[in-house]
Amino acid sequence: MRAEKQFLIDEVGAHLDKSNYVYFADFKGITVAETEELRGILADHGAEFHVVKNSILQRAGQDRGLPGMEERITGPTAIIIGGENAPGVAKVLEKFLKDKKKMEIKGGFLEKGRLSAEDVTQLAKLPTADILRAQLLALLNTPATQLARVLIAGPQGFLNVLQAKVDKEKES
Repeated sequence: MRAEKQFLIDEVGAHLDKSNYVYFADFKGITVAETEELRGILADHGAEFHVVKNSILQRAGQDRGLPGMEERITGPTAIIIGGENAPGVAKVLEKFLKDKKKMEIKGGFLEKGRLSAEDVTQLAKLPTADILRAQLLALLNTPATQLARVLIAGPQGFLNVLQAKVDKEKES
């Protein structure tokens, strides 16, 4: 293998190693200005957009144990990688696709598990990590809150009865 080709495979492999996910996109029809806009938006989320040669991407993916890439990376291909918020980056891609109507998601990998284009769309619909944490905290707090209400109900009811009796005696 030529040294230049091996260098490109290593470079794409280094990109794939940056995160636990990679999304593949068909960037046909997207302008340079739109590409720069997308790169800027992705950079805000710690992600990157790279145009790669399919044969190089396939080889780098094989070297990293990402099976079945061949069927996903036909035609012009870009990879989106980086950051720790895979659903957040999927949301950014979905919004960009809706706004520009030029790019399409081909699929990807998450934790070395294959994702279809529909899977990436579903991932984009997930709530953010902060919202999920808040929902989990609320779920964990619910039994404790209900137990506290039950424990307080008895003494509170007794106090209400005593207060009613005091109020009645004051009226008389």
